[in-house]
Amino acid sequence: MINIMQAKKYSSYAQIDRELEMLKVEKEISYQKLVLSVQKTKESFSFLNITSNVIDTVKSTFFSSYGTIFRLVIPIVVKWFKNKKRGD
Repeated sequence: MINIMQAKKYSSYAQIDRELEMLKVEKEISYQKLVLSVQKTKESFSFLNITSNVIDTVKSTFFSSYGTIFRLVIPIVVKWFKNKKRGD
């Protein structure tokens, strides 16, 4: 079995303290990244964001090539229904 962690050799307590301080800062940075990631995830599930995503999806559908067809056909269908109600 290969030992991944090799023991470091320190020549003074100052080196150990410096290494511990660096590890402490790295730990804090990782923690803050995690907190930010959780906040972004919460925001992505907010009502406004979900609503915005749904609206964007609907827009992209109606403004795609199929959307162009729907935009051309819908007025014709509406006009046909109006005329049908009037008895024309």
